[in-house]
Amino acid sequence: MRFDQLSMFAALGAVAGPVVFAHGFRDLRLKRLIQNTPTSRIRSMAMGLAEVNGVISCRSMVAAPFSGRTCACWNVDISIRGRRNSWSVVHRATSGHPFFLSDETGVALVFPYGADCRVHFGVEEVCAGVALPECYSSYLGTLGPRQYLWRLGMLRFRERVLEEGARVYVMGTATAPATALTVSVGVAATEVEDEELAATGTDEWRARRVRSGDRQVAAVIRRGDSEKTFVISQDSERDLTTGLGLKAFAKLVGGPLIGLLALGYWLHALAAGAFLR
Repeated sequence: MRFDQLSMFAALGAVAGPVVFAHGFRDLRLKRLIQNTPTSRIRSMAMGLAEVNGVISCRSMVAAPFSGRTCACWNVDISIRGRRNSWSVVHRATSGHPFFLSDETGVALVFPYGADCRVHFGVEEVCAGVALPECYSSYLGTLGPRQYLWRLGMLRFRERVLEEGARVYVMGTATAPATALTVSVGVAATEVEDEELAATGTDEWRARRVRSGDRQVAAVIRRGDSEKTFVISQDSERDLTTGLGLKAFAKLVGGPLIGLLALGYWLHALAAGAFLR
């Protein structure tokens, strides 16, 4: 039996089919989890898995790595171009600086590190790996030796930012605020806060707001240790579940179809090879 290009695609399909099917189940689980988790007000939010809607305010000023835009949170991904102009993501990262999320009832502190950020694209650029602009080259320099393999081809850089005043949907694990955020106003608490703010070079007006915001925090939302679901989205809950449902359906149908087509090709090829002998 001759191993040609069609055989290679069939082999890839046999592997990709089950993977796509499994991703469909993951999207379906997330959709049902979002639908079955009631939306809470921040002040009355129970500890554990929770979902809230609110408006972002910065706790510290963060510069996005590609554009340099000041924001509350950034998310980037880097992709390499493969055959037929397809793109494969080789790196994702989200800023770890916390930000405040508020509604009409209270304030929560969100730690975005490890979140599934479903944020609208702000910057997208395709560049040749051998001639990258400084902003991309500097960022790649922090990723170690693997970056040199990526530079052999075309790279796509995407950056998403959440700016102050943006309204977002957040689903994650809510925990009680740390002791440092709930102590009464006193010398010890003020000294700790001032040292932290001085280290980040925060302006005085912002320093006062940060101290006030920390004392008002009703809960901290982050990725949990047992329940890993953590979503930050600019889309509404309805739009999010609709999109997840469509993707889950496509993957649950397409995955087995790809696998069956690949299996059918190999069975036909084996049968033809046996007949020829």
